[in-house]
Amino acid sequence: MKRLAVIGDPEFNLGFRLVGIRDIFDVRTEEELVKTVEKVLGSEEIGVAVIKYDLLKKLPLALRRAVDESVEPTFVALGEEGGVEEIREKIRRAIGVDLWK
Repeated sequence: MKRLAVIGDPEFNLGFRLVGIRDIFDVRTEEELVKTVEKVLGSEEIGVAVIKYDLLKKLPLALRRAVDESVEPTFVALGEEGGVEEIREKIRRAIGVDLWK
């Protein structure tokens, strides 16, 4: 069974810790962010990765493209502009069907 991972700053990650998610990555620098995202992308155990929207925007272009195109793990950005529309688009790209229509 695939696991859920969370990538964010300690404040963002707090709520996920409280509900018992174990794969939580606190990142404080852009270097930590890049290393963490690369680690999660390469993991066969993680099925979904939640990432703070602000951090997603800080990724280098090539790595951000890899995140956007990744099906497993699927990255979901939460925060300012992430959320339902992004999840909808990820599902549409992964299975080829817009489930909201």
